[in-house]
Amino acid sequence: MPRNLTIIPTYNEKENILLVIDKVLSLEVETDILIVDDGSPDGTGDLVKGKQKYTPELHLMEREGKLGLGTAYIAGFKYAIEHDYDTVVQMDGDLSHDPEVIETFLKEIETNDLIIGSRYLNGISVVNWPLQRLMLSYFASKYIQIITRMPVCDGTGGFKCWRVSFLSQIELDKVRSNGYSFQVEMNFRAWRRAPDRVKEVPILFVDRTVGQSKMSKAIVREAIWRVWWLRIMALLGKI
Repeated sequence: MPRNLTIIPTYNEKENILLVIDKVLSLEVETDILIVDDGSPDGTGDLVKGKQKYTPELHLMEREGKLGLGTAYIAGFKYAIEHDYDTVVQMDGDLSHDPEVIETFLKEIETNDLIIGSRYLNGISVVNWPLQRLMLSYFASKYIQIITRMPVCDGTGGFKCWRVSFLSQIELDKVRSNGYSFQVEMNFRAWRRAPDRVKEVPILFVDRTVGQSKMSKAIVREAIWRVWWLRIMALLGKI
């Protein structure tokens, strides 16, 4: 059977993380879980360690300090490559991503290299977001499409599934983005390499009910200019 690893980066997710882990492990499909914790001061890592004592499928990577979403996923991807997994699912640790979609991802990845869980493929599928943030996210995706010319409706979404053999072809050490623009850059690099093997599937995104969002103005600014950098690098033949 193909081996899947579900990567969940965390920073101060003690209210959610054990429930997320339980939901993922209750699925009909088999998957290991890798928590990449950036030294959460709320004790998220300690909760995971306690869970590990009777959960052999659960793995923990602890990092010193808040190093960012992008570097967390890169570390997780390298772990998957080094440990010979076949597929990787990446998801948030705040219950905004429905773990049951993983079953759909693992079916679709059989004939694709990247599956993107899309909030905007069939209209707008977002619950509990303030209108201002919803409009920011939706029009950011349109902006990304226009600048990069990448036919992806949800360029910043973080719920995805990768074929590990494909990830190993992407030069992960050359990925420069670290905030939400990390999602855009990885999508872009994948699309440039294999445009016919990147597929979006619709998901329902439900905003977190506990804990705090990691969104900041700096993250938004990075996303705005990073898409131009991607376009320029592509024109120069460097991506």
